[in-house]
Amino acid sequence: MARQKGPIKYVGTIGDVRHFKIKGQEGYFAGMIGGPTAEQIANDPTFARTRENMNEFGGSANAAKAVRVAFSEIIKRLGDNHLTGRLTGIMKTINKEDNSESRGQRAILISQVPQYLKGVEFNRNTSFSGVFSGPYSIAQTADRTGSNMLIPVFNPRNYVRASAGATHFRIINAIAVIADYIYNPISKGYEPSQPDLNQLANIAYSDYVELSNATAADINVTATLPGAPVLPADVTVLNVIGIEFYQQVGSQFYLFNGGNSAKIDRTF
Repeated sequence: MARQKGPIKYVGTIGDVRHFKIKGQEGYFAGMIGGPTAEQIANDPTFARTRENMNEFGGSANAAKAVRVAFSEIIKRLGDNHLTGRLTGIMKTINKEDNSESRGQRAILISQVPQYLKGVEFNRNTSFSGVFSGPYSIAQTADRTGSNMLIPVFNPRNYVRASAGATHFRIINAIAVIADYIYNPISKGYEPSQPDLNQLANIAYSDYVELSNATAADINVTATLPGAPVLPADVTVLNVIGIEFYQQVGSQFYLFNGGNSAKIDRTF
């Protein structure tokens, strides 16, 4: 694939050469047009494996989207441009673990291998542990509908790597339900096993905490799913924790664009 270096910037096709952009990369690219038609890919036996891969990739993308939608409030502020790809890749790895269905219809059984999602950073350039190194503990309720994050009294100057100019921070504790995804031969697509529970979420925040002084009391941030749902075995609860930095001006707190971080700390 060629990379265009000249001053002319355009997309589209000229002759046999197609020019295009790639999301997340700088510059313009060029490649030869051609390849199989959409009809060939959809019906030709030669492309049976391609159709299988497309089915499963689409299902993995749907499962990844469920995570992004559930935590969209956090991701739009803290996520990087490659989070979608990383989540889709993890879902495809989970998809490969299923041996009960044929290729192209293998389920995405997140509930069977939830450990694959543990530790995923929303911004790979700013890890939570690199920003916050203080002690904390997380306790979930027996029915999996709630989570409490506890941070004992500590001095932020010793454990928080704050953005320059920040005066305060907030701790985030969030939980969301993500269902397994199953191939539906009627709709010919992947669907959540528990659509009414899938993406059910709650995002909780601590009070604004000063960076310059030791905390006066423990920080407790409790997230609870709305409606007291009963969670079956084929759903997974993802527990995300994060930290955001603010500058106080008068009585207002202004969120910093950089230095904030969040990760999937655990699954249950």
